[in-house]
Amino acid sequence: MAEERVEKNKIVTFVYTITDEAGEVLEQSDIPHDYLHDQDERMFPRVIQALEGHQVGDVVKVTLTPEEGFGHYDPGLTFSDDMKNVPREYQRLGAEATFNDAAGESVTMRVTRIEDGRIEFDGNPPFVGKTVVFIINILGIRDASEQGIGTGQPTDAPTQKPTLN
Repeated sequence: MAEERVEKNKIVTFVYTITDEAGEVLEQSDIPHDYLHDQDERMFPRVIQALEGHQVGDVVKVTLTPEEGFGHYDPGLTFSDDMKNVPREYQRLGAEATFNDAAGESVTMRVTRIEDGRIEFDGNPPFVGKTVVFIINILGIRDASEQGIGTGQPTDAPTQKPTLN
């Protein structure tokens, strides 16, 4: 039997590391993640392209510029308020709070500055403006279920019914 390859409608299980251009680790996940190849909108297009055709055990490195990855800094994604208006649990650097924007979408913002009685929240992604390198270790590849293909999200239901002997 031929090795499974990453292709459309396959669920890919992987772990990853994100580094900056100098190789410093910015984020690492040793917890396996699943995504539905060429369907799941949470994955960057350049990463999808780079994974195409690879097999279990392959390690794929992809460099993403800000335009291809986390984008450029958007000052419109910041919010500042008087410290007295912010609950105590958010009055520390790095604290995260979830807000709803005008469209009703949830936006997670981090406290990035506390100064002169004011607190600033920033909703930009943590790696915004950076060129990053994704290092992806492929742990598994399997067929997606019909439900997963319909939703664009990985599911654990198999696409084929098991044969009973």
